[in-house]
Amino acid sequence: MIEAVIVDDEIKALQSLSWELTNFSDEINVGASFTDPFEALRYLDNNTPDCLFLDIEMPTMDGFQFIQKLKNQDFPVVITTAYNQYAIKALKNEAIDYLLKPIDTDDLKDTIVKIKKHNAKNYTAERLEKILINFNSSSIHKKITLNTDGKLLFLENDEILYAESDGNYSTLYLADGQKIVLTKKLKEVNELLPSDSFFRIHNSYIINLTKIKEFLKTDGYVVLQSNHKIPVSRQKKSDFLDLL
Repeated sequence: MIEAVIVDDEIKALQSLSWELTNFSDEINVGASFTDPFEALRYLDNNTPDCLFLDIEMPTMDGFQFIQKLKNQDFPVVITTAYNQYAIKALKNEAIDYLLKPIDTDDLKDTIVKIKKHNAKNYTAERLEKILINFNSSSIHKKITLNTDGKLLFLENDEILYAESDGNYSTLYLADGQKIVLTKKLKEVNELLPSDSFFRIHNSYIINLTKIKEFLKTDGYVVLQSNHKIPVSRQKKSDFLDLL
């Protein structure tokens, strides 16, 4: 069942589209409808429908301003308008489709097909991501899972040399010379890395213990196999020596 939300300041247009959707198919249900865009935004902050039918011409806030104010955009948007010139702009604003008022039944049918395809694609991607994470977290296949740049990255412990903090970001330095920037603080990265192989040796650094080549006691540095020199903080020195 597709759960739809309608936003249109004209009550007659809202009721007409609601009737069309409800009577069009038993696969779609209008879960909520609003003539006030601000009220609709508050609703959508806490609810995620399967699709949103949004009017463009509204006096207090037009449809494009509405889209920009949406905090949650994990659902397809269908623009409804009486003006054909909005079609191009609607698609550029990532609307999945647009419907011209008065809404034609055949056009609505095509739109419903697009919504179902969009949601099925997203559902498949989400399921695949869960399958990959579950597979990777098993004791046999366990790897370090990182979410970056819209993709999942699976790394072996041995591939990571060290991690460095950069405020709200962190950078992973890999054995092959690659650098991976993560939108995570070093504390969050530390929680992702297995404690039997990695150690937070400094507020700004986590090292792979298996990659240590030297420990310069006097200088307070470790040298990795890659010849990177990483400082050891005074607070961490005692715990670090216990591990060696």
